[in-house]
Amino acid sequence: MKAIIPVAGAGTKLRPHTYTQPKALIPIAGKTILSFIVDQLQEAGVKEYIFIVGYLGEKIRDFVQQAYPHLQTHFVYQNERQGTGHAILLSQDIVQDDELIVVLGDTICEYDVKDVVNSLVSMLGIKKVDDPRSFGVAELDDDGHVERVVEKPAIPKSNMALVGIYKIRETHLLFECLHQILSQDIRTNGDYNLTDALQCMIGKGANFKGFRVQNWFDCGKKETLLESNATLLKKNGGNVNPLQHTFENTIIIPPVSIAPGCSIKNSIIGPHVAIGSNTTVNYSIIRDSIIGSYTNLFEVVLDNSLIGSDASVKGLSRSLNIGDNTEIDFG
Repeated sequence: MKAIIPVAGAGTKLRPHTYTQPKALIPIAGKTILSFIVDQLQEAGVKEYIFIVGYLGEKIRDFVQQAYPHLQTHFVYQNERQGTGHAILLSQDIVQDDELIVVLGDTICEYDVKDVVNSLVSMLGIKKVDDPRSFGVAELDDDGHVERVVEKPAIPKSNMALVGIYKIRETHLLFECLHQILSQDIRTNGDYNLTDALQCMIGKGANFKGFRVQNWFDCGKKETLLESNATLLKKNGGNVNPLQHTFENTIIIPPVSIAPGCSIKNSIIGPHVAIGSNTTVNYSIIRDSIIGSYTNLFEVVLDNSLIGSDASVKGLSRSLNIGDNTEIDFG
């Protein structure tokens, strides 16, 4: 069993943060998006990982090698972003005929990972959505078997969206279909999509079963990232170790996650706040926000804000979307 995690996207909806940080390394609820994915797969027994990297790929490599030095890892560069199908095809020489679990690099879901990894049939993660036109869509029979998958259909025949988790046993057939869609230039919205390769597999007799995820946390843009941060903090209870911090004249309203090395004084923090390591906060009120590492906040009131690392904010504001290495003085 090998895991493929495509993380080559530019994350344009999360700019300015993704100008300097890969989307998969954006912090949420005290961890990175990528850590949520890898930690789940580790617990299910997956030991070998293929990361499809591109834009800022060296940061992904450095993070993985530092955070997970014990894992067997491969890094494959997708120099031209041509879709998820193209990304998966680049890993063929490493995968060979081994079974796969593919998890898209911005996909945080709650599901029985071990059950999926050990499944005797190929499986596709699904979730009922109100408007499936923005997603890959799975059409299922009464027994939960996938009859058809379509990428972003104009007129969906199902409201079951593909969440970005794929357990594939027939990897030889997968790569055969990926080669086919590239050789025949089969594109959807200009890209070679994994969904089209899956439909090719179904047409050639592959059996897929849909499994429903309990929760699907959207990390695609600022507003939904902050919502997911709040939900995950509520579920996990936050993480504040008073032995690792200096809290002087400060009120903490849970759930909150504060990384080691922070200095927080004369402030009110929470609820639903995640703060990165070695950040300094003074005379500030922060709620429903994500703050990066090595950031300085002084005399600010923040609500529903996303602040990058190495930023400095002084003054008074209400809602910000600030990238890394930024300095703001409201006077």
